[in-house]
Amino acid sequence: MQEQQFENFGACREVKFHRTGRRLNSSSGGAASFGTSSLWSSRSVDSERRSGAMPELTRRRSTDAREECWHIYYGDVHAGTIAIRSGNPHDEDPWEWHCGFYPGSHPGEHQSGTAATFDQARSDFEAAWEVFLSNRTQADFRAWRDQRDWTARKYEMWTTGEKLPSQKPSSMMRCPCGEMFDSHRLENTLIHVPHITAEHKSREVRRAQTVQ
Repeated sequence: MQEQQFENFGACREVKFHRTGRRLNSSSGGAASFGTSSLWSSRSVDSERRSGAMPELTRRRSTDAREECWHIYYGDVHAGTIAIRSGNPHDEDPWEWHCGFYPGSHPGEHQSGTAATFDQARSDFEAAWEVFLSNRTQADFRAWRDQRDWTARKYEMWTTGEKLPSQKPSSMMRCPCGEMFDSHRLENTLIHVPHITAEHKSREVRRAQTVQ
């Protein structure tokens, strides 16, 4: 009964699966493991496959979605989602899946689909993930992690009232000649103000010609 309860997502236990979905073991925790053997391409990915250090796909129940929704992770990277479709007709597939992450890939590489059951959605997701993963490099995963970390830092700064770098006043300017200069330094201003003035006059001339 306890195993069936988990399979229906009624208990927060971690379960590891073979590719066939057979249950291996369980332990306390908040995620369930797909246990899929995924493919890597590129030097770093191939080396991890040979060393046996490849992460497993795991799922974590979303606490925000109204319908049953599972976030799929590959190690610490959010690889996709499997969820019950919201508002779809009863005669259509109730489950949907989305596979892929960004940044670190092209939007056209992402795949999605629908399924009649969670097990079918999981199987389809695993197949799509193997294709997606086979085209990934460590730089792709790093790009996603960098974006994740910057987003977390940004929200932390907003919470504490700290200004973002782009919101902080700066005396640095780029001259039309292409050089960056400190507008608070008189010697720099004297050099670049003629360039700025000439650029403004040129724009006014082009604007007048366009109106005519």
